[in-house]
Amino acid sequence: MKKSLCLIGFTVGLAGLAVTGALAQVPGIQLVSTFDYPGRDNQTRPQKISDKNDITGIYVDSTGVSRGFIFYAGATPPHFSNPLVDPSDNSGLTEARGISNQRVVCGDYFDATTGTYHGFFYIHGHFQNFDLSQSTSTLILGINNARDFAGSVLPNGGIQEGFLTIGGTATKFAVTGATNTLDYQLNSTDQSCGYYIDSSGVDHGFWRDTNGMVNAPIDPVGSVQTILFGNNDGNQMVGRYVDGSGATHGILFIPSASAFVVYDYPGATFTSLNGINKYGVIVGRYTDASGIDHGIILQVTRTSGPAVTLPLAPASASADEAPQSATFVPAAY
Repeated sequence: MKKSLCLIGFTVGLAGLAVTGALAQVPGIQLVSTFDYPGRDNQTRPQKISDKNDITGIYVDSTGVSRGFIFYAGATPPHFSNPLVDPSDNSGLTEARGISNQRVVCGDYFDATTGTYHGFFYIHGHFQNFDLSQSTSTLILGINNARDFAGSVLPNGGIQEGFLTIGGTATKFAVTGATNTLDYQLNSTDQSCGYYIDSSGVDHGFWRDTNGMVNAPIDPVGSVQTILFGNNDGNQMVGRYVDGSGATHGILFIPSASAFVVYDYPGATFTSLNGINKYGVIVGRYTDASGIDHGIILQVTRTSGPAVTLPLAPASASADEAPQSATFVPAAY
């Protein structure tokens, strides 16, 4: 298990820069460390990182059982929590998706009896389950430090929508032309990002501004599939895209530059960037040649150096309204 982490020097140097938007120029990405949840052949799939460098995510054991975890990467020494298992999980699927500075974790579990997903909050050792009213399935995918949260929901008799709950008030929305909309994270000004599936079954990124305006599609040039997973207080966004050859690349999207920084873990054909904090520390994963996923920690840097960058692809013609389908898709990770 690789846990040689020293994040403080990286975060302090970029503290003011990330928040004030001084990264209007396209930055670079530097590898800090890799890590694995303890155990033989575990798949390690980090999801989000707090401003205190606490990381939450999912690990999948050799039998296919999924459990949540917290990695206290900023602690001395860095260490992992015990597996997070929702008491109502009867299927072997509990997924930790987001974490706040107060170490409130959000996520979802699957109920095999009803065939539905349900959200949860894990607060200092205790689970609190949550379902959006008038819905059959609820996914909670991200949380900010005000304990506002984002996710996706299948309403009774409707299509799968994204939602934000801010100050206790839930707002559901769907990207125009989408069959499914999943909102993954919101920042301190309630800007959020995620992905949607169009009527052709293709994934595209989107971001939603504080005023409710949805910006879509957000795809790099050459992408055949794009997913955005997380944003920070500077509204820098991370995710991944698939190119025409089938390789998957991690991406950092800078809206002010309308450009993406591409990151590939050395030698990997699958890299995903899943969370970013206000200091520009990124968590994600790569898949090795034997098919095992490993966690990675990265740092946004002031200059791009040799980084590969891609422009934002032009929007295609306006999509037709999607059919009113009640098909539910589990969230990507």
